Amino acid sequence: MKTIRVQTENATILLTEVPEPKVRDRQTGEIAKDAVSGEALMKVGVVYIDEGESSLIHVTVPESGVSDGLTLGAPVSLPGLIARPWDSVFNGQQRHGIAYRAAAVAPGAVPAGVGA
Repeated sequence: MKTIRVQTENATILLTEVPEPKVRDRQTGEIAKDAVSGEALMKVGVVYIDEGESSLIHVTVPESGVSDGLTLGAPVSLPGLIARPWDSVFNGQQRHGIAYRAAAVAPGAVPAGVGA
């Protein structure tokens, strides 16, 4: 499926869940790895606010892309954020959604003019 680049320049992105390892298999506890680099992947929760609308999303980032100094409720940046639609069949049930991935998560700032 096609990936969609998410424009974040005018959005406010706030950290709602600290980074934690992304689990590939809940039964074994196996941690998800990047298919190309083999690096461990992390999952972070954010609220993405743009043009008066907000969404709670989980974003996957490589472990090396998680910056120090992240604080719950604080603004963060997600360089290279993309969205990828997905669908699958699990236990006979059709499921679908959007997976988000970024190159990193780092402390950020609220864009100029937001909240003024």
